[in-house]
Amino acid sequence: MKVDERIKLLKSYLARLSGGENMDSVRADFVENFKDVEASEIMRAEQEMMKEGTPLAEVQKLCDLHSALFHGSTTEEKLTIAEGTVKEAQEETNTNADYKNKKVICSRLTAIQGHPLNTFARENEALQELISEAKEAGSYEEIMIFIKRLRDISIHYAKKGDLLYPHLKVKYQISGPSDVMWTVDDEIRDELAELAKISVLTEDLKNRFSKVLIRMDEMIYKEKNILFPICAVNFTEEEWTGIYFDSKDYKDCFGVENGIWNDAKKTGRKINETADEIVMPGGHMNLEQLTALLNTIPMEITFIDDNNINRYFNEGPKVFKRPAMAIDRDVFSCHPPKIERMVRAILDDFRNGKRDCVPVWMEKDGRTVLVTYMAVRNADGAYLGTVEIVRDMEDAKAHFEKSNK
Repeated sequence: MKVDERIKLLKSYLARLSGGENMDSVRADFVENFKDVEASEIMRAEQEMMKEGTPLAEVQKLCDLHSALFHGSTTEEKLTIAEGTVKEAQEETNTNADYKNKKVICSRLTAIQGHPLNTFARENEALQELISEAKEAGSYEEIMIFIKRLRDISIHYAKKGDLLYPHLKVKYQISGPSDVMWTVDDEIRDELAELAKISVLTEDLKNRFSKVLIRMDEMIYKEKNILFPICAVNFTEEEWTGIYFDSKDYKDCFGVENGIWNDAKKTGRKINETADEIVMPGGHMNLEQLTALLNTIPMEITFIDDNNINRYFNEGPKVFKRPAMAIDRDVFSCHPPKIERMVRAILDDFRNGKRDCVPVWMEKDGRTVLVTYMAVRNADGAYLGTVEIVRDMEDAKAHFEKSNK
């Protein structure tokens, strides 16, 4: 059977499910015709149907049908069938020569300590163990304890949603499995949140808890056999390095810490830049963009370097005037003698590491103002200077006064 014919048949199963036919009867035909189904065919079918306008909820049925084929009633059966039945075959229409070896490539990357795929895999191992324990929960208290622990999955899913799905879709035009899985991620996360609100043990709670455990288990399989291999064969080392550094912004999930990926640490993050741009770890802008951005922020910003010299004021109306003539002068020359001692004490504490932030609330011209002094430090904690932020808080005050009425 040619690939196009197989995809046409897959679409027919969706039509039968949408028409109300029982999942078991459709599954029987699916098993008969797709015992050696390759995940890439499922991916291609999903993408093709979504391009044709098939609703995402309908496409999800195909993804669930695929998982049903390779999963038995116990964890052991699931692992045995998944490992022994899925056959590797190069997708006929894919031009990537490594595509047929995608799971081998994925395994190699997963074995690298600190690599993003290594962290994802270790999180799934911890989740798999937690799911196995949760299946034994019987009392209301036990179920609630496991629900609380399982909700850590939102971190794992957030990383996929921020770091993997969009990159697959935008850079590599692979949207089918990403969009489908992303929807399931949200449904699982939302269902756990809803279950956490239930106050008594009921059959409905037990049934829904059992079903969400199955869906989480299914997602582990989909990640291992579909999502991660597709990412592994497409993403470059430079892209994985960027994902590695971005991953550090997320909390640990299921007690799994982000390891150190030595190769990424040595090379560092590369920023794609063009001429006349200012390059920063978080991106790059030209001088006009950066200036306009800082002037657009609704705050008065002053930067004082580590020698107590005024180096920068953003432009615009100010509660506290900042004459351009003050640039390159020491900051104390801008303050009256009566508060110079306080300013010196704050800067000394910042320099010596005693404090990092000093907020000062005050009334200025009949308006509530928050002045915040913050120590500016580099990645190693060395003191680089101080930033002073002045914010008019009248809008915030009015908002909370209205909310409290």
